[in-house]
Amino acid sequence: MDSLKGLTRKPKKNKMTMAERSNTLRAGVLGANDGILTVVGVLFSVAVATTNQFTIMIAGLSDLLACAFSMASGEYASVSSQKDTEKAAVESEKQLLKTNFEDELQTVATYYVMRGVSETTSIKIAQELMKKNALETIVRIKYGLELGHYMNPWNAAFSSLVSASSGGIFPLVAMTMLPVSIQWPGTIIAVILSVALTGYLSAKLGDGLTKTAIIRNVIVGIVTMCIHYYVGTML
Repeated sequence: MDSLKGLTRKPKKNKMTMAERSNTLRAGVLGANDGILTVVGVLFSVAVATTNQFTIMIAGLSDLLACAFSMASGEYASVSSQKDTEKAAVESEKQLLKTNFEDELQTVATYYVMRGVSETTSIKIAQELMKKNALETIVRIKYGLELGHYMNPWNAAFSSLVSASSGGIFPLVAMTMLPVSIQWPGTIIAVILSVALTGYLSAKLGDGLTKTAIIRNVIVGIVTMCIHYYVGTML
């Protein structure tokens, strides 16, 4: 059974899994994107209605903080719900292992058959894995979970808080710190570059099409600025 050792090796409990890291990074990228678009929306609406730089800065800063904490609380609630679902799935599997072990064993064997392993070998693999740690095996096969590793809502919340704040800084600094003569084009350029970066990162994290993600984010950013500009003209 030496060939099965790699399959039964336990993950290090003090390390984040790939899914946990990806979830934290995803929260960060989404938070940055929302921070950019939300803050620039308020800045454009207010800047069109008034030329008072202090008023514009306070409006943008207030929105940046509100957006950051809103994103953080939303991520915390969402990931907490996901964590509860994962724990419930583990508890359900504990009961099934007690009451329906043979079906659980067959589920593991079928998993390997579907991946090209012969039925005889699949059964041997399933028996060996279930003998070592039945619960760990079945939650990994059925749900792609590492036992003891659940999505951390605090990590996601902190990631969103920091990234939304960081994202919103770009349009805020551009609109309030640049000379008045170039603050509008400077802010537009800052936003386009920022959302292009978040589009690139989101595509990389999600194995999506980089070019499509960048173009989509840039278009959304431009539309957002246009909408809020015209909202400001009506104030």
